Amino acid sequence: MNDEKIIICRCEDITIEEIRAAIADGYTDFEELKRFLRVGMGPCGGRTCLPLIRRELAIFRGLPVDEVALPAKRPPTQVTTFSSVAISSEGEAK
Repeated sequence: MNDEKIIICRCEDITIEEIRAAIADGYTDFEELKRFLRVGMGPCGGRTCLPLIRRELAIFRGLPVDEVALPAKRPPTQVTTFSSVAISSEGEAK
């Protein structure tokens, strides 16, 4: 199968070819790839693509996979309900 058809991040529909091109363009850690391609930001939170992308980064950088840093987890700092930030159709806060 050719690289343009191998999906690495199913949530964002990113292929191995796109990952490798971004790495070659200088996006050499997961945080940079995450911001550039949105990998790891879908509903799975990177559970599927994170190990595959770490492997690609390790190969490119000549490191063991364990030495490729994991992305930072950024949970919400406080609980916020949707209703607390909802705007009515008239443009007023509810």
